[in-house]
Amino acid sequence: MLLAILLPFLSFMVRGKILTGIICLILQITVIGWLPAAIWAALSLNSARADRRNEKLIRTIRQSQR
Repeated sequence: MLLAILLPFLSFMVRGKILTGIICLILQITVIGWLPAAIWAALSLNSARADRRNEKLIRTIRQSQR
């Protein structure tokens, strides 16, 4: 999470979203764009974590129904 706030573009690139990372870098180059870029990276990180958690829950439910 700290990486998403301090270096938003790097947060995307570490997760394999290279094009999104480049767009975020262009946005954060401007001083005004830094805050939206940091918010965007933090929200994206939280969304990815929620998706993984939901997928794990769905797998667990499907296995228990067998």
